[in-house]
Amino acid sequence: MSLGRVLIYARNVQETARFYETHFGFKARQLANDRIIELVADTGGANIMLHPAAKGQRQGQSCVKLVFDVEDIEAFCARSAQNGLDFGPVHQADGYMFANAKDPCQNSISISSRAFRDKLGI
Repeated sequence: MSLGRVLIYARNVQETARFYETHFGFKARQLANDRIIELVADTGGANIMLHPAAKGQRQGQSCVKLVFDVEDIEAFCARSAQNGLDFGPVHQADGYMFANAKDPCQNSISISSRAFRDKLGI
């Protein structure tokens, strides 16, 4: 068994889909008459499903953070800034680096080289 999907309730599903397409290379898929947009990564891993949020639904959950595996954190941050996504400071952890930002729904996201720490030898 593996994690296949993460669902995000979004006020603006189109804007949120563009965010993940632009900055993380996901491809948006939506069936006719379906309210959900499913974002699929060419490289595999879990899909992100975007569902329209109810009017009273709170945005920006602090209990969940999406973490994307990125080998070169500093280069990714530089490219992202050119595309309009600014990450916070790059942090050095136990053998890897990471940086944090927010998506358009104010959900916490992170890029991390943790998956590559043995290879990087940081």
